[in-house]
Amino acid sequence: MPAPVDVDAERAATPGCATVVHLNNAGAALPTRATLAAIADHLDREARHGGYEAAASAAEARLAVQRSAEALLGAGPGEVAITASDTDAWSRALWGFVLGGGLSAGDRVLVDRIAYDSHYLALLQACRWTGAVLETVPSLPDGTLDLDALGATLEAGGAALVCATHVGTHRGLVNPVEEAGRRCRAAGVPYAVDACQSVGQLPVDVGAIGCDVLTATGRKWLRGPRGTGLLYVRPGFVERLDPPGVDGASAVWEDAGSYRLRPGAARFAPFEAPVALHLGLGDALAHALDLGVAAIAGAVGALAEALRAELAGLDGVDVHDGGTRRSGIVTFTVAGTAPADVVVAAAAAGVNVSATDGPAARLDLGGDRPEAVVRASPHYYNTTDEVGRLVEVVAGVARG
Repeated sequence: MPAPVDVDAERAATPGCATVVHLNNAGAALPTRATLAAIADHLDREARHGGYEAAASAAEARLAVQRSAEALLGAGPGEVAITASDTDAWSRALWGFVLGGGLSAGDRVLVDRIAYDSHYLALLQACRWTGAVLETVPSLPDGTLDLDALGATLEAGGAALVCATHVGTHRGLVNPVEEAGRRCRAAGVPYAVDACQSVGQLPVDVGAIGCDVLTATGRKWLRGPRGTGLLYVRPGFVERLDPPGVDGASAVWEDAGSYRLRPGAARFAPFEAPVALHLGLGDALAHALDLGVAAIAGAVGALAEALRAELAGLDGVDVHDGGTRRSGIVTFTVAGTAPADVVVAAAAAGVNVSATDGPAARLDLGGDRPEAVVRASPHYYNTTDEVGRLVEVVAGVARG
């Protein structure tokens, strides 16, 4: 059994806990004081000594960021690049696949129904340019990926890429990405996973998932700064990718007529990088590793399930997460009240939540599902009292 998270210590180390009940960690979590200091300290070094000089002095610390990211994802050395966001990581990998010749006219690209808009839009654009066909894999009644349907589609042939979402941004179910990975490996089809909402709150192991590409962000459950993300690319597969926008860091200029891409995920890392933000991300990664993802998952899961149970007990409130495995994202609606109005009522009570609507998840919201939902996402530094405050707000809204 992992040691439980010391909630009091985490709250004391998190300045935002003194000013707001922050239940919007699926949007951006509150950073620790140490993470803030890592960023500010490097900015101060840049101001005092110069940007290039400060970066040179942080070389070992930047390598440590890389190693922490690899450790968190179960990746090997050189298999993870630090990017500007999850979306940036996804776009770089996808277009690297396209430029490397991975998609041709008539190829089938398979995607799940809980795909997030920025990932789906990038797939639409890639298919528009290549003539590939984007197809949606059905979901089971509980909202999770239909593995048998995926298997049948793969057996039919013609699939060039499968894209799956570990945890949807708009409902709290956890997709069976490991089993999907086994199906893709058996069919010999490349497999990319959106782990934007799972890395930092759930165990994520690229070897167990069996993915060729996995992307994540720093600002959500990892508690890192905005403007940071992670891109994992499997060894061997990375040689099939020709990233867009190479520069002197991602490639070597060999002579007037040729260049050579850097090995591994380094081919996705640009020369110009926000070093201070990367160091802040490194602090957040190290903190997550110190706490242990199993302990984090236990704390987050307990709060989320308690919130679901209390919300489900309120008249006029429906919880919409689905799945048999669930995450720290809790989605619900209040009869007769728009989700955006619930968000406003919560903010007036000092509680941060968010709303997600159809344009962010057009394949899953709408139809027999709500057009929009309220999203609450407690983290391990939240308390049962804070969850209770949200429930009180929602109960008041439901009563009218």
